[in-house]
Amino acid sequence: MKKKKQKQRIKFYYFVLIILLAFFGYKMYNYWPKIYSNNKESKELEIKYEKLLDDEETLTGNIKKLQDPDYIARFAREKYLYSKDGEIIIKIIEKDMENKNE
Repeated sequence: MKKKKQKQRIKFYYFVLIILLAFFGYKMYNYWPKIYSNNKESKELEIKYEKLLDDEETLTGNIKKLQDPDYIARFAREKYLYSKDGEIIIKIIEKDMENKNE
């Protein structure tokens, strides 16, 4: 009689275990796409964050350069063809390497 009750108890435990495993499997099946998309989005945002940090560093360097009057004068001369009194501006156009090979 004890062995029969013990076998029934073991069968009940296996039944409960199978139900719990099925429940957790179902939940994982539902959450797996969300976990995957969040992981992918996290990686994309990390890459974007690193790029923004690089951009911030570049812009900070440009701000420091633009506070220097000599740099501003040279930049204006090169970019906007400004000149001092008595200076003549000569612009040299360089050809691309592709045009030289033809």
